[in-house]
Amino acid sequence: MSVADPLHESHFDGERVTVIKPGRGWAPLDMRELWDYRELLYFLVWRDVKIRYKQTALGAGWVILQPLLTTAIFTIIFGHFARIQTNGVPYPLLTFTAILPWMLFANALALSTKSIVENQPLVTKVYVPRILIPIAPVLAGLVDMAVGFVVLFGLLVWYGVTPPWQIVTLPFFVLFAVVTAIAVTLWLSALNVKYRDVQYTVPFLSQAWFFITPVAYSALIFPANVRLWIGLNPMAGVVQGFRWSILGTQAAQVGHLMLLSFGVMVVLLVTGIEYFRRVEKGFADVV
Repeated sequence: MSVADPLHESHFDGERVTVIKPGRGWAPLDMRELWDYRELLYFLVWRDVKIRYKQTALGAGWVILQPLLTTAIFTIIFGHFARIQTNGVPYPLLTFTAILPWMLFANALALSTKSIVENQPLVTKVYVPRILIPIAPVLAGLVDMAVGFVVLFGLLVWYGVTPPWQIVTLPFFVLFAVVTAIAVTLWLSALNVKYRDVQYTVPFLSQAWFFITPVAYSALIFPANVRLWIGLNPMAGVVQGFRWSILGTQAAQVGHLMLLSFGVMVVLLVTGIEYFRRVEKGFADVV
């Protein structure tokens, strides 16, 4: 991809000609350019939302059934038979609050990884900030999360649980989940352009990542000296942050875990942006 920095402007016959050249070295995001293309991002997100529910038998109902069925299965296996430690929280609530951000992340891995390849005409025929392409499926997942929050509210009422004051921090953890998904999928989507088998490893990656993330269990089941290192998985901090903000538990025990996860997310995001921008100039040649 040719990056509009630096720009060389010349004048021929009274007309200004702008030559777009590849940038060299560190090329920070042009936030003004991204803002100028905000309508494109909106249409990409809206397109992904419509495609997801077009010609489906259950439609939006699947957004409700999937987390509920998953929670029910985990409740029977881990809550009833395995009796996973929950620190006094009803097991279905413990699991459902973790499933919401996890589904956003898992769907992002599945959809954003293939986004550059699947949008070949957009990549090869016109100039757009290509970093918006893998971001759009992540933002589209917020629609599913919004529906899931309605179900979560019903579960809170059913179990008679009142969210604590920490609920005001929930938007931060939603942003935490979104940025984590974007950071990982920037790497995967860029790698998938050159190595097409990346998209075929995503189901296994997603499954393995699920088991090392405390979704069906709490991070408290691990010894204190091990618990911190779970934070190397940024989704662990996201999940535990959701639980703390919605249920008001486990903060003191996993506070350092969440901070470590946030730091890992920042590193993934910065390096993901840098790698994506370094290789995007070749997307049109190999996509």
